[in-house]
Amino acid sequence: MRIMIVEDEEIQRVSLEDDLAEQGFEVRGYPAAAAALAEVETWIPDVVLTDLRMPDMDGLQFMRELRVRGVRAKVIVMTAFSTVETAVEAMRLGATDYLTKPFPLEELILRLRQVEHVNLIEDENRLLKEQLRPRKGLDRILGESLAMVRLRDQVAIAASGETTILLEGETGTGKDLVAEVIHSLSPRSKGPLVKVSCALFAPEVLESELFGHEQGAFTGATRRRLGRFEMASGGTLYLDEVDDMPLAMQVKLLRVLEDRVIERVGGSRAISVDVRVIAATKRNLVAMVEEGAFRRDLFYRLNVYPLTLPPVRAHTEDVPLLLRHFIQAASGKEAPPLTPEAEACLRNYDWPGNIRQVRNEADRLLLSCHCNPLVPHCFSAEIQTGGGADPGVEAAGQDCKDLNSALAEFEIRQLTAAMAKAGGNKAEAARLLGIPATTLKSKLKKFNLDT
Repeated sequence: MRIMIVEDEEIQRVSLEDDLAEQGFEVRGYPAAAAALAEVETWIPDVVLTDLRMPDMDGLQFMRELRVRGVRAKVIVMTAFSTVETAVEAMRLGATDYLTKPFPLEELILRLRQVEHVNLIEDENRLLKEQLRPRKGLDRILGESLAMVRLRDQVAIAASGETTILLEGETGTGKDLVAEVIHSLSPRSKGPLVKVSCALFAPEVLESELFGHEQGAFTGATRRRLGRFEMASGGTLYLDEVDDMPLAMQVKLLRVLEDRVIERVGGSRAISVDVRVIAATKRNLVAMVEEGAFRRDLFYRLNVYPLTLPPVRAHTEDVPLLLRHFIQAASGKEAPPLTPEAEACLRNYDWPGNIRQVRNEADRLLLSCHCNPLVPHCFSAEIQTGGGADPGVEAAGQDCKDLNSALAEFEIRQLTAAMAKAGGNKAEAARLLGIPATTLKSKLKKFNLDT
C-alpha cells in the first residue's frame, strides 16, 4: 500500500517514513503540501497522512486540492491542535480518520491496517458488482444470428476487465458502437469515454491531440491544453483507425501503453495516466506488420483481447431486423412489414457498406417509399439485383422474364417514383404519370402500394 506523508516537521516526517517502511508500506514524505501536489499525478497514493497546520498551505486546503485533482486516496489527518471544528471540517472534506499528536506508532499502524482492509473489501465488492451487473447495453448490438450472439458474449467478457481491446472490422461494421457498449458495461463506466480518430490529424497535430501541449510549445499554443489521454483519466480512450497512425506516433503510443506515463508537447514533466485503451482498425494489422507499415511491438501491446466484428455479408439474415430498427428509430413509428420476397431480397445482397449502408437504405425508404408492406421494388436497384445489372434490363444470354411480370415490375417502379416525387399526393402523382387519378388509385391498390 502506498502512503504519502505531508509533514513540515522534518524529524517527525523522516521518523514516520522509516517506521512505516519497516512495516512493508511504500512511503514517500514531503515537507509541504505544494511539493506533494506537484507529484501526486505521477505517484498516486492509497493513503495520505497529512498535518493540519503547515506554513504554505494548511491540511484542509490540501485536501480540497486533492479532490480537485481527482485523487481518491484515503486521508488521515494528524495535528497537535485538535478541535471539534477542524475535525468536523476534515471529515466533511472526506478525511477517513483523525489522529491527535503525539500518537503512538502502534495506533497509526492499526489505523493503516484498517484502511488496507477496507480497500480490500471495496475492491472485492466492486468486482462482485461487475460480475453481477446485468448485461444492459448489449441489446444495442442487434442481430439474432450466431455471429452476433457470439459477438455479444465476447463484448460482455471484454467489458468485465481492464484489458486493452483491439476491435477489428471493415468500415461500417459498428466498431464505435461496440466501444461505447464495452465502456458502458465496464468498471470505468462512471468515467469519461473519449474518442479520437487517428486518421483525422496530421502527425504533428495528432501528438498534441493525444498528449496535450504546454503554453508556448509551438506557434499558436497560447495556453496549456490537455490531451485526450488526460481527458480520459479514470475512463476509456477510444483510438479509432489506429491503422492510419504514422510510424513516428506509433513509437510514442507504445511508450505510453508500456509506462502509463505521458509528456505534454513542450513539457518535460512525466504525468501518470489512468486510462483503458480500446483501439480499432479497419485493416489487417498482421499484414501491415509484415509490410513494415505498423510496428510489431505496438501490435502486440494492442492485440491483448482482439474482437473481430463480422461484415454484414456474413450474417445477412439479420438485415431485415436491422432495417426495421433503423426505420423505427428514425421515424418514431413502427416500421412497415416486409413481404417474404423483400426479406429474401435483403438477404441475397452482400451489403459492401455494412451496417452503415443498411442505415442509409432505411433513410432512403423513409424519404421516397410509401409502401406497406415493403416489397422488393422499394429497395435501391443494386439491392434488388444483388449488386448486378439494372432490374429493368436483362443481361445478354440470361433467360427473359415473363412479360406480365416484367411489366408489373416496371409499373411498380414508376408508381413508387411518382408517389415519392409528389410527396404522397395522389393527384399530383397521377398528373406526373399522365393517367387519371382513378387509374392511379386502382394500380396502387393492385400492387399493394396504397397507404
